[in-house]
Amino acid sequence: MRVIPYNRTAAVAYARRWAFARNPAYYDFSGIGGDCTNFASQCLFAGCNVMNYTPDVGWFYNSPTDRAAAWTGVEFFYRFLMNNRGSPNTPVGVGNGAGPFAEDVGIEQLELGDFVQFGRQTGDFYHTPIVVGFSGGEPLLAAHTYDAFDRPLSSYRFDRLRCLHILGARTD
Repeated sequence: MRVIPYNRTAAVAYARRWAFARNPAYYDFSGIGGDCTNFASQCLFAGCNVMNYTPDVGWFYNSPTDRAAAWTGVEFFYRFLMNNRGSPNTPVGVGNGAGPFAEDVGIEQLELGDFVQFGRQTGDFYHTPIVVGFSGGEPLLAAHTYDAFDRPLSSYRFDRLRCLHILGARTD
């Protein structure tokens, strides 16, 4: 496997194009739990063009009924990106396999095309917007379910925040 750079410009351009619309190539999950992580995954895929088809724990979308939980689920998305980071001693597969990988960083380390996730005081996380800009150092976000583009982070209400910095992706 080789590591390829994440194309942040392509991810943000995708977010701009589809923030207030739905790409017909993907199912709209708005009415059945929310479309935010589906949209985040679409943006991420636009920036790396590589999926991980590992059953159960990969990150992929073929159809509404043939997709990984990480494609549409907030917690699964986070776990896939964190676990896929791997290390030089990790055998190839999930944990060092195909697809994007990330690290959990502070808000000041966010870049265009990175992701934030909002959580409740109880510890569960429920929303995944993409960073599409900055205004005075504050991240501006795009999201589905509650469609937005260039929405300031400070305009959201949440108890907890985690920031996912995309490091790159692996491909064959």
